[in-house]
Amino acid sequence: MEVIEAVYEDGVLKPLKKPHLREGEKVRIKIIARDIAEFIRTAEGIERPRKDPLQMLNEVRER
Repeated sequence: MEVIEAVYEDGVLKPLKKPHLREGEKVRIKIIARDIAEFIRTAEGIERPRKDPLQMLNEVRER
């Protein structure tokens, strides 16, 4: 699977980089608005907690 950004102009989706496709190959396209795509990329970069958040909260409350 490959994710490529595209611009919609004159009724045509124009990729911003060359896709790895053979001539005539059919693909399935999922349209995601840019602001949502940026949010997803940002969220993917957030580090996951190393400990259970509930356990951490309980430890703080016990102090």
